[in-house]
Amino acid sequence: MFYSNLCDRPLPEKPIFVDWFTFVWFNKPVLIAILILSVFGIYWVIRHARWKHRFNGKRGFVWLLGFTAALVLMPFVADKALVVSLPSDPGSTVDAIVLLGRGPFPFSEPRVNLAAEFWQAKRSPVIFASGRIDAINMIERLKAKGIPDRVLDGEDCSLTTWENAVFTAAVLQPQGIRRILLITDEPHMWRSLLVFRANGFDVIPRTTFIFPGFFGKKAQFFLKLREYAGLVSYGLRGLYFPKRSPELNSPDLLHLVQKAERYGQQRRLQK
Repeated sequence: MFYSNLCDRPLPEKPIFVDWFTFVWFNKPVLIAILILSVFGIYWVIRHARWKHRFNGKRGFVWLLGFTAALVLMPFVADKALVVSLPSDPGSTVDAIVLLGRGPFPFSEPRVNLAAEFWQAKRSPVIFASGRIDAINMIERLKAKGIPDRVLDGEDCSLTTWENAVFTAAVLQPQGIRRILLITDEPHMWRSLLVFRANGFDVIPRTTFIFPGFFGKKAQFFLKLREYAGLVSYGLRGLYFPKRSPELNSPDLLHLVQKAERYGQQRRLQK
């Protein structure tokens, strides 16, 4: 495995926007206040716009009501549409099964079970786990299920979905591995699929249900909203295009990717 000690990289603290969003979402008075201020803010913009006459009276009220309802319903509509539109699995063999991390045991266990099932069905000779800390934990659980050590590999360096794809490509592609069966949860899949394709993989997506029994509806909504915000953000940053990303302009990150590529080349020589 390409361990974190090989990439010599400390774990950062959570991004500020995640802590802020979590605070807002789980404090009802704050959330209600922000929603009210947002509606009045939109109304103020309309009243001071050149085309304000179109939104006077009942028309303006109906428009605001519809806009607010659309914002609330959008994550649910997008969720169903995105899952249904994923490419289907033809059941063919692949070069590797790739698992992306999600965090604690209850979240990642379904993808570990699915990877073991696919390996036992002879879909692939290799299982590759990706994600800081998560990769090690998933590999340990795969070993506990009787998956041989020679089958398992991974990288314990990536901190984001984009880095999942970059470091996985750096390790696997020098070994001639390009066709993969990618396993992650439903809200996370489209972003993962697109960014892995951009990094040179032929991807068959397979989703798992993300939420353990203790995960409430409010927390589910927040996580889906965060994932779809990430999907849009990656598109705006140009991370879905098959080219060398400007994100690699960092010399430190480029150095780590080159180390991962050397690790992948060594793995190929060992086979």
